[in-house]
Parts: sequence; structure tokens; C-alpha cells
Amino acid sequence: MEEEKDKRATAAQVTAAAPVGYIDSVYCGSGVDGNGLRCVVFFAGCNLRCPFCHNPETLFKQGTMTDINSLVSRLERYKGYFRRGGVTLSGGEPFLQKSFALALVSALHAKGIRCCFETNGHIADAELIGAAEYLIVDVKNQESDDLAPYEKFFAECVRQDKEVRVTNVLVPGKNDGEEKLRALAALVKKYFPGEPSEHIKFLPFRKLCEEKYAELSIPFPYAGIRECERDDIEKANKILQNL
Repeated sequence: MEEEKDKRATAAQVTAAAPVGYIDSVYCGSGVDGNGLRCVVFFAGCNLRCPFCHNPETLFKQGTMTDINSLVSRLERYKGYFRRGGVTLSGGEPFLQKSFALALVSALHAKGIRCCFETNGHIADAELIGAAEYLIVDVKNQESDDLAPYEKFFAECVRQDKEVRVTNVLVPGKNDGEEKLRALAALVKKYFPGEPSEHIKFLPFRKLCEEKYAELSIPFPYAGIRECERDDIEKANKILQNL
């Protein structure tokens, strides 16, 4: 009896001491958030307010307080499923919760689970960059011509010899023009060898998130903009290839 009490007490102490973070949700079965099949951990909170955001719930809700032990146990149950993939830390913005993100990556690595980050590239934290297997950086050039915020992040990735995959949400009439695409290509070419088209993946702007905005009782800023079609993506890729 005393031994069982001691075990329960020890378990409670470990749980109490485990780092905690705020998580919006966990999705298992993604084939687009990194290599192979992925479990994606969506961190709550973001330092940006992109008008096309597909996950507005991560911006305006605190999320669920989660400790490392319970989250790792949950993810480990799917290990056989994503054995050729891994876990992707996304959001929101995972770099805002540095201690929790680092602890999560460390705990998953101890279980033989690979991790990558999806980030907006505005927080050039050397420790977090170093902890990732690779990084997926979404460049936000829809409303701004200023790409300077990415310079420090990409420079740190190069310094650590980290693989970087650049994504860009292509929004018709916002960032699909040649001038915007040339600026994006110049940024990528400055830091990564090869043709910019080898590093940049265009993501089509979609409005499947409109229902989420309605549930949150907030307007969807891009409601009046048409969705991006395959022809738009092909046109953007051709411009990159011809630079």
C-alpha cells in the first residue's frame, strides 16, 4: 500500500514539474506539413495577424494548458503511424512558447520521433532553430513589401546549416504579381543555393476558414478576394523559373 502511494506521489511530482504550454489542437494524418505522414501540434498564440489566416482560433483563444508528459504520451500512441514522418510544431506560432517547444522536441527525440517547425520566420531564435530537423517558413508578403524581418532568421538557418523550405500563400491580386514574386525570389536566392523555384512552394489561398471567423464573430478580411486556382500557381511558378 505504501509503495503504491509512493508511486502515485512520484508521478504527481513529475507531472507538476513538467513544462506546460498552450495548445490549440493536435491533428494526426497530415501529408502536407513536412516529410511523410505527420502529427501536427498547433500552438496557441501568434505574433502576427495575417488577413488570410487559416487558423484564426489560434490567434484569439488562449488554448488548452498542456503538460509535456501528457502530450508526448498522446503523440507516442501514433508513432507506428507516422514512423516515416514525424511531428510538426505549428500554430499559431510555436516560437512564442520557447521553453515548452524545446522541451517537447527533446522529449520526442528521446522517443525516437523526428520534429520540424512551421513558423512565420519573425523570431530568429538560435536554440529553436537548432532544435529542428528542418524548418518550414511561411513568407508573408501579401500586405507588405518589406521582407527584412526574414533576413535574420534565414541568416541564422544558414549559419547552422539547417534545411529551410519556404512556403508562400498565393493570393490573387495581392502577391501574385511579377514585382512581388521577384522580391520573394531575391530574398530566397540570397541565402539558399540553387534556383528559387527549388525552395519555394506556393500554397493556394482558400476560404475554407470563413466558418471559423463566423464562429469567432470576427470579420474575415479576405472574404471578397477570389480563391487561388491551379492556373495562378502555374503562372507564379513560371515567373520564378524564368527569372
